[in-house]
Amino acid sequence: MGATINQSQNVVCVTGASGFIASWLVKLLLQHGYTVKATVRDPRDKKKTDHLLALDGAKERLQLFKAELLDEGAFDSIVDGCIGVFHTASPCFHNAKDPQGELIDPAVKGTLNVLRSCAKVPSIKRVIITSSLGAVVFTGKPLADEDIVDETWFSDPDFCEKSKLWYMLSKTLAEKAAWKFAEEHGIDMITIHPGVVCGPLIQPTLNMSCGLILNLIGAEKFPNETLPWIDVRDVANAHILAFENRSACGRYCIAGKPMHSSKLMQILRELYPALNLPEKCDDEIQLINIPCQFSSERVESLGINFTPLELSLKDTVESLKQNNPSLIRV
Repeated sequence: MGATINQSQNVVCVTGASGFIASWLVKLLLQHGYTVKATVRDPRDKKKTDHLLALDGAKERLQLFKAELLDEGAFDSIVDGCIGVFHTASPCFHNAKDPQGELIDPAVKGTLNVLRSCAKVPSIKRVIITSSLGAVVFTGKPLADEDIVDETWFSDPDFCEKSKLWYMLSKTLAEKAAWKFAEEHGIDMITIHPGVVCGPLIQPTLNMSCGLILNLIGAEKFPNETLPWIDVRDVANAHILAFENRSACGRYCIAGKPMHSSKLMQILRELYPALNLPEKCDDEIQLINIPCQFSSERVESLGINFTPLELSLKDTVESLKQNNPSLIRV
């Protein structure tokens, strides 16, 4: 580990602060003593802000700001005076009717909009961007269990477009544009690439990845897919460690060993025998299949210790029970 950045009395910005990962990031930054400037689309929307305002330290060190990703210059005054910016804001869903307008433009143009604001502020020491394994692993080449994917891999935009993997395309194009801009403007930038994120929800709204778990309950069949799960607390912690460790640089993948849905069912049944879970796999629908392994060497060098998946899943279900008592009866 290299020398760390002193966080005492330091101000950072978190974009898209009401999201799943971002809410945990705000919580941990406040715990670390930072003052946080958090951007949301509508500060008056209590569903998006009340959980942030209730965090320990929020009253003293959390400031909410309205900002739209595509409003040019919207982040100028917000990042002014910050020492770091965590850019998490980006649409995350898979059923886009207008991929360009709903996913690609907000991801690419929004990221560049934030970076343009950062380039104007000399106090900013580092920018951390929340990317995705979606920008790493979709190369178009078949993957096997023994393949090891690391940070040198980049998803192929042409393959993503042909396969209509619009979210993966948005994250890939956004990252490529960000690295080009950061290099041209001398911005110290790091990208974090999580797998499918689970764990306890701070926000009251259901995010896409936890929705995958909720959708299993009461379903007739479970999907035929293999996914690399990771705990939201590990992902948020990785953002902060990457910011504070001066020797950190480049890209960091953070994901557990990919797991087929049948194994996920087995763990959930052991945790919750009374939970109404499907017994059969939907073999006809082949969804995302990522059977490879992901190198954890770089992210572990930051000091990350992975949360066991069993604990992550238990905390996810407990959190879903609390937020959706009518849907989950255990």
